[in-house]
Amino acid sequence: MKALVLDKPGTPETLYPSDVEKPQPKAGEVRVKVHAVGLNPYDYKLAASGFPGWRYPVILGLDVAGVVDAVGKDVEDWQVGDPVYFFGDVSRPAGGFSQYAVITAKTLAWLPDGLTHTEAAALPCAGFTAYQALHRKLRVQAGKTILIIGGAGGVGGFAVQLAKLAGLRTIATCSRHNTKFVQDLGANNVIDYSVENVEKRVSDITKERGVDYIIDTVGPESATEALKMLAFGGGIACIAGLPDITTLEPFKTAISVHEVALAAAYVCGDDAALEDLARIGMEFGALASKKQIRPMVEEIVTFEDIPEALVRLSMRHVRGKIVANIPQTA
Repeated sequence: MKALVLDKPGTPETLYPSDVEKPQPKAGEVRVKVHAVGLNPYDYKLAASGFPGWRYPVILGLDVAGVVDAVGKDVEDWQVGDPVYFFGDVSRPAGGFSQYAVITAKTLAWLPDGLTHTEAAALPCAGFTAYQALHRKLRVQAGKTILIIGGAGGVGGFAVQLAKLAGLRTIATCSRHNTKFVQDLGANNVIDYSVENVEKRVSDITKERGVDYIIDTVGPESATEALKMLAFGGGIACIAGLPDITTLEPFKTAISVHEVALAAAYVCGDDAALEDLARIGMEFGALASKKQIRPMVEEIVTFEDIPEALVRLSMRHVRGKIVANIPQTA
């Protein structure tokens, strides 16, 4: 089969096409013929750092949509021909930048009705992360206020849409050229972080109270600064690193801090965590199927163009999602 291969840690440009042996599913696993794969910042980060236990060469690609091609022993819920999508196993060095991928059956979800493989491949990593942040971690309640830091990216864009569906008043940050994009996703207020003082604008919008929830998609420094904008008893969900809570005066704001680490479900050894990935896939997929969630596919690239697209993604100025269609030759 055709695959993009990485021989050692490096930049996305070091990925190269190769013919490799088709993977075989073991007990409890299925093989999926990949029709489309979503691109994520996690891909270029993994390319650079590797992952404990990997043996090179490896194949990246976590967001897969396709059709079940083979089933391993003891798999009863899935059959050859079933249309599926999933968030892949980061610990497995054989991902979706290929024509076939193997995954545990526990994390599979049905391809959402009415969505193409290309649209579905845009959902898993970013969409499931946003869903987990709002509904598994923060457990948001209608009528409250949320700040989404990085509203034009994959996680941020899905979070804005989910927040609107949940009945939240949504404030989102982005650069000026993405303002309309984020407004169209459902944000009530959009702050241009490049020219505006985010903390002051949040204070003005909330009449100095602060927000009930924050989703930070940027990093530890951003999350630490964001703590100042939480109302009493508020919560922050961190996608890209935890804040320094020592900057807060103890027993004054009573906030909660949540770490979101979707990929950790595969390495924690907890079957319930794996099964919840499938459950999130079904719940989030149902919203997309009803057109309540927009997949945000902003660009479709070819298999050969994946490395170059990852380079652009690493520059952190891509909005929405990039998806690659995979050639369907044998």
